[in-house]
Formats: sequence, C-alpha cells, structure tokens
Amino acid sequence: MEFHHKPVLFDETIESLDIHPDGIYIDGTAGGGGHSEAIVRKLTTGTLISIDQDPDAIEAVTQRLTPYDASIVQQGNFSQMKEIAGKLGISQVDGVLLDIGVSSHQLDTPERGFSFHQDAPLDMRMSQSGPSAYDLVNGLTWQELAQIISRYGEEKCAKRIAQAIVRQREESPIESTLQLADVIREAVPAAVRREGHPARKTFQALRIAVNGELDRLSEGLDAAFSLLKPGGRLAVITFHSLEDRLVKQRMASWCKGCTCPPDFPVCVCGKTPDAKLLSRKPIEASERELNENPRSRSAKLRVCIRIK
Repeated sequence: MEFHHKPVLFDETIESLDIHPDGIYIDGTAGGGGHSEAIVRKLTTGTLISIDQDPDAIEAVTQRLTPYDASIVQQGNFSQMKEIAGKLGISQVDGVLLDIGVSSHQLDTPERGFSFHQDAPLDMRMSQSGPSAYDLVNGLTWQELAQIISRYGEEKCAKRIAQAIVRQREESPIESTLQLADVIREAVPAAVRREGHPARKTFQALRIAVNGELDRLSEGLDAAFSLLKPGGRLAVITFHSLEDRLVKQRMASWCKGCTCPPDFPVCVCGKTPDAKLLSRKPIEASERELNENPRSRSAKLRVCIRIK
C-alpha cells in the first residue's frame, strides 16, 4: 500500500519531543509513518505506539515499521489513545505527537473525495466508515448545512451556498466533488470567486463535520495530557485557525496557575500550573520548507511540557 504523506515541520517536531531511548511515545496520527519511523529509530528499550483510523494508513505504517521491535501499530482514533494504551498495559508515556487534519495521501487520492480539484464520489471519511459527505449534503436542511459551513469553514456566504445545494439536489442528488464545487462556485458572488477557489472553505467544513474533527481533537488533547509523565511532552501540529485556537486555549488552561481575583493580596486557591509551554508562539515552517512544500504554509506546531 502506497501512502504518500510529507510531514510538515518534521525536524522541529521530532526535536521538540526530546526523545529518550528508553521512553514510551504515542504517534496518534501515524499517516504514512514518517514521524513514527523517526521516533522509533531513536528508541532502544523504549516503545512507540502508532495510531491511525485510516485502514490505508494502518497498512502502510505496519509495513514501514515492521523492522522495528519497539513499534506497536493500532487502528483507532487518537481520541481513544488512553484506552488503546491501557489495553497494552501502558498508563504513562514520555511524549505524544498529533499531526491534525487530512493527509497528503487522502487529498491526492481522488476516490477518497477530499479534494475539489478532482472528480470523485463525495466521501471525506478518514476512517472509511460511517456517514459520508454525500449523506450530509443530500440529507441535511439548508439551515443545518449553513451552520456547518459557517462554523467549520468560517464561510461568509454559508447561507447562499447551503440554499444553492438544496435547490440543486431537488433536481437530482449531488454525488461528486466537482458537482458540489460547481454548485458552490455558482452560488457565491464574482468577487469571492476572484479570492481563490470558492469551494475550499465549504469542503473543509464538510470534512470536519463528517469526521467530528474538533470533538475528537478536544478529546484527544485531554487523553494525551492525562497520559504524560512529569516532564512528558505533547506536540500538536494544526493546519487551520479552528484547530490551532482549540490547542492554544487548552494548553493555556494547563499552564495557568493561580485563579484568585487580581485584587487578592495573596493566593488562597493554591493552584499551580500543570504544564509549561516549550515556546510562547507556535513554531511555523521555514522559508525553505514553504518553497518545498506549499501545504506547510498554514501549519503551526505547539508544544507543552507536563510539570506535575
């Protein structure tokens, strides 16, 4: 199984995990195994658990990591990592990596239905199971569609697009990616079409809704942090503002100490931070990486270290 995925911020991510040869690590979004192989090659007596929900990814990463005794590959969503680790007898880890979002392989495989550049069935399921984008596009009311497109795509023309989708499907179901892209293009004003492909935000929104991505991210962050040993590190790569905002706020909550009102002369709550940030600002791609891999432009890496 060929599973092409070029990890972004690759060196920065591996370095930020500060990998110990005898440590236990989780790659919660294994993809093609690029990050996983870099981690496992640094281990001697340690263990790496590589998790992915995509059957294609599981097949690819299993083949790639077969030579490494320290590797364990498990299929599932990263939000389930605590249960997966528990079944393996692991209750604490030294580091967790999450590379959030759709992979290069998923984008570049037309039949997966993630891209508005190639014609394919409307799918967008990372796990290849459950309701698809076709089900949402052809089954929800225009109000429900508008809410998804506005919330997850931050699309200003959400209402117009949703109503256009419903009008079109009254004639016949919208079955393919290019059909949907054409409906979106016709629905938005000409000025919007000049700003870039008008389907980008709607496709992002549908993908997030189909896969429950923000809910899984929230659950996964809490699961990851609960597994970290003191000194353990959580590294998260995000690709759009909704993801990054969630990661930033969650890490900030772990790093927050005293919650007493500002006018209290001394602290009475006794709360101390549970974590500290590796760097205050997110790590972003270098100019060299931007030139080599345009998809890295929106990537942000945030890392926190558990204190207690």
